[in-house]
Amino acid sequence: MAGRRHAHHSNRRQVQQLPLDTARQCFTWLVTGPDPLSVDGRKFSGLPNRLVPLNELRSRMLRCRCSRRTRDAVWAHLVRRSREEGATWTLACTGMALPALASTSRWLAARYPGDAFDVHAEVLSGFLSALSDIDLNRPRVLVRLRWAAYRAGHAALAEALDAPTPVASGFHSAPPRPPWGHPDLVLATAVRQSVLTRTEADLIGATRLEESSITGWAVANRTTTDAAYKARQRAERRLIAFIRDQTRDTDSNDPVAASVLAEPDRPARQLRAGSSRSVSNSPDDAVPSTTQKVRDPLSNPRPRTGLLGCGGSSPAASSMPSPEVPRCA
Repeated sequence: MAGRRHAHHSNRRQVQQLPLDTARQCFTWLVTGPDPLSVDGRKFSGLPNRLVPLNELRSRMLRCRCSRRTRDAVWAHLVRRSREEGATWTLACTGMALPALASTSRWLAARYPGDAFDVHAEVLSGFLSALSDIDLNRPRVLVRLRWAAYRAGHAALAEALDAPTPVASGFHSAPPRPPWGHPDLVLATAVRQSVLTRTEADLIGATRLEESSITGWAVANRTTTDAAYKARQRAERRLIAFIRDQTRDTDSNDPVAASVLAEPDRPARQLRAGSSRSVSNSPDDAVPSTTQKVRDPLSNPRPRTGLLGCGGSSPAASSMPSPEVPRCA
């Protein structure tokens, strides 16, 4: 009897384990032992001329001295093997992306009203779906995979928040929600409401929220730097007007909304909670003299990374990590 009871509790713990924790354990098995799953480092610039186990490869790609070209080449190689060989390399891709998927899941789970398991599963499902059709000829493969995972998780979050909430005993009031959101949510909403195109949202996200220079973005997207500057300026003007319109539509008795209306430029400065810093000190991002610089660029605080404890309980974080893992993931 005691043995059956122990087995029952053990099974409950397994059922309650989060999907990314399961993926982490499976990835650990792939890279443990005398013959860990590896990639031939001789095929990639900057990697050792030997077989590199995937756990070591992931650590190397997280370092700042790992070039973006090397990261994209490695990720294109991993995704192709996942498409050609299936299960093992699909799991390998998931393990390599765990830092990005964990930060995404943690942020969404902290705001998800239901079981964190559900939103973790949606994030993982979005990532796996993107593996099959993502364009490997474009740069920033991991960033785009992470965005696909985030969109899937955010769709589940939006659906859960839109569902009617039963009023239970002990119901109490709470502070009003701020009339602006995390920059990822703002950009996604702006695209959904046709305020921005996907390309404009990608331009703002890459050059404002990440650490890409506008020159680099222009080269990657086959346009000129001057055209990219002008496109970003027009898009940001529409985005700021959109944020202000949303703020004016809030409850007039909302003290947060009143504070925002008193400072019209504040939503653009505080799309992300916390202190802001300049977007880039790179010479590539110096605004040409013929182009007027947008007054309030979006802030870009450094992200936090990590896997364990992602969504197991709702952390008190007030903002989601950046759409990328540390810049060299």
